[in-house]
Amino acid sequence: MEFIDYYKVLELDKSATTAEIKKAYRKLARKYHPDLNPNNKEAELKFKQLNEANEVLSDPDKRKKYDEYGKDWSNAEAYERAKAQQQQSRSQSSSRSYTHGGGGNFGGSEEDFSDFFESMFGGGFSGQRRQAGFRGQDYNAELHLDLKDAYTSHKRTLSVNNKSIRITIPAGIENGQTIKIKGHGAEGVNGGPNGDLYITFSINNDPLFKREGANLYKTENIKLTTAALGGEITASTFDGKVKLKVSPGTQNGQQVKLKGKGFPFYKKDNVFGDLYITYQVELPTKLSAEQKKLFEELKNTNL
Repeated sequence: MEFIDYYKVLELDKSATTAEIKKAYRKLARKYHPDLNPNNKEAELKFKQLNEANEVLSDPDKRKKYDEYGKDWSNAEAYERAKAQQQQSRSQSSSRSYTHGGGGNFGGSEEDFSDFFESMFGGGFSGQRRQAGFRGQDYNAELHLDLKDAYTSHKRTLSVNNKSIRITIPAGIENGQTIKIKGHGAEGVNGGPNGDLYITFSINNDPLFKREGANLYKTENIKLTTAALGGEITASTFDGKVKLKVSPGTQNGQQVKLKGKGFPFYKKDNVFGDLYITYQVELPTKLSAEQKKLFEELKNTNL
């Protein structure tokens, strides 16, 4: 979450031409593309940074602002507007000041313009010089969690610009969801407020459970005899094991619902979705002679 030097990301210096930027981006984007680097988080982050760098440096207007203002380039227009208004204010102040008779000043005062600037930008005013305060740049980060991490509320310590902050991640956070941590972006300029930190959550797939909102889905294997005759099995839920009664004649692909055994709803205490279990009937692959004989007898009954 440190300031990212877009030129270094593209392995270029500041004198690079537009063509060189385009060529470098294409070369590195191929190298770090997610399709060529499956499950490689470092390559995924690098690819994201490459896209950001290309978006800024391939646009002449954005690149000019980036070269001049660095990490605060996105606030360039606000800086320039403030400068223009400052110059305009000084010009108006000068034109209103003139000598009358003994030399009295009947023009507008400096304080008039100070109030104007403070109302717009919150900046300080000192003598002939006005300093406008600007809000700091927002930071964006991605935090990876396992599904089990998103199941319960817990605290995490993050390092942001060499500062440690402790946040609480609410149970039920969704994949792709973004939360805002106020005031933990870049520092403000000239006394302006800090920017904010936006964290987007990437939740990894679970080998046993599939999540859709607050509901969970899983497959449970049952024996052929249990499916035909009924019985009891022990099934895993997300927070433990339960015993299930299997009805006689259960079909392959049949689904049962376990109410309240799904995932917690986001920011709703003790409210859970449901768990849907799909039965997969296991067909025997290695039969003893006696078992084959029994199946032959069943076959003769046209079962």
